[in-house]
Amino acid sequence: MIRSDQILSTVDMIQKENLDVRAVTMGIDLHDCRSRDAGTTCQRIREKICRYAGNLVPTCEKIARKYGIPVVNKRIAVTPIGSIGAGYTREEFVLLAKALDEAASEVGIDFLGGFSANVENGMSGGARELILAIPEALSCTSKVCASINAGSSKYGINMDAVAMLGHTIKDVAERSADTGGFGAAKLVIFANQPEANPFMAGAIHGTGQHEVVINVGVSGPGVIARALERRLEQGDSPGLHDLADEIKQTAFRVTRCGELIGRRVAQRLGVPFGIVDVSLAPTPRIGDSVGEILRILGVDDIGAPGSTAIVAMLNDAVKKGGTFASQSAGGLSGAFIPVCEDAELAAAVANGSLSLEKLEAMTSVCSVGLDMVAIPGSVDAATISAIMADEMAIGMINHKTTAVRIIPVPGKEAGDFVSFGGLFGESAILEVRNSGKSSRFIGFGGKIPAPINSLKN
Repeated sequence: MIRSDQILSTVDMIQKENLDVRAVTMGIDLHDCRSRDAGTTCQRIREKICRYAGNLVPTCEKIARKYGIPVVNKRIAVTPIGSIGAGYTREEFVLLAKALDEAASEVGIDFLGGFSANVENGMSGGARELILAIPEALSCTSKVCASINAGSSKYGINMDAVAMLGHTIKDVAERSADTGGFGAAKLVIFANQPEANPFMAGAIHGTGQHEVVINVGVSGPGVIARALERRLEQGDSPGLHDLADEIKQTAFRVTRCGELIGRRVAQRLGVPFGIVDVSLAPTPRIGDSVGEILRILGVDDIGAPGSTAIVAMLNDAVKKGGTFASQSAGGLSGAFIPVCEDAELAAAVANGSLSLEKLEAMTSVCSVGLDMVAIPGSVDAATISAIMADEMAIGMINHKTTAVRIIPVPGKEAGDFVSFGGLFGESAILEVRNSGKSSRFIGFGGKIPAPINSLKN
């Protein structure tokens, strides 16, 4: 039986602590849309997305009203377009991006992910053309997001792709200079990219998935923070193991709320339910910050020694609570540390307590990687590629997902300020030390081989 205090606690989570379902994402398989002619493929893509997702937004809104739990974002993830457009030219890939954008606008969603390719072990001609098309595709569309999987624990790191993607990120940012390089916020580079992930910009509908499926991303940094504060106010000197248990129990309740909403949406639409991604995804709102949790757990400045250990404990406790609560937890599941989207992390960058090097260390134990990090626009492409390679190496060696969503802000230098607005937030520009000193490394190209799976220490 559900206790009355648990019901009241859940009501407080919604009304006072920013609990929401961060994203309901419909995954759609587009393989049957392919034709030799790009124009026909575009038409089939538009028709299929509108056929399946036409009622996605109103259905989410009805379910949200019924249960009183906000659904913040309604999104779509599609089959990686690199495989749908194999053999197409760069210009034809841009046509596909426009078709995706038109369909996304017609069904009223926020963003669509899947302008993507997997090049972890090599680059096909189609994947190369897609990567070359990314700058124009992201500059002429508003809702399309792109991602590239450039490394994995199985195949190593494709350094030819990493070198190429450094220039791609620079180009995307410069084409969107009037918005502070915001275009780069719609492009993420992965190692070990998950096949089912509801969060943008890296959502795709990968291989081995249903024809159509509903995946859900739940959040709640504010809920975790308030639960920890209440635990500490009890005055019984809890140890970190007690606080980890509090996080785990709270993540359990958050996940149950998310799975309830996701299953009801899937049921109304008559499609299968996929996974719950239980992740602490912060927003710029006060009281909805992962950085705040770090401060509650004992570091006075985010980035101080101990920060990485706290993120490790937080990430693990969230995974444990979410996995126990859901029949099918998946995706990224864990703690995100997107700098621009987290007011406390952004403040730590502004006051100098959080450096790029410390962020990188924290990504070795969080669930994603360097996320929404604004850097000087003058940083060269080879340095950006080297930052990517470092992050890919963390993912490759540790058999975890890592990602880089980095924004070289045109015309801005370290210490300047950039604002992207809304949930994308704002931040001071983070200093990149030793910029311009990695070009010989990136110039080698080739591959970094996959790690040995024995003799681990």
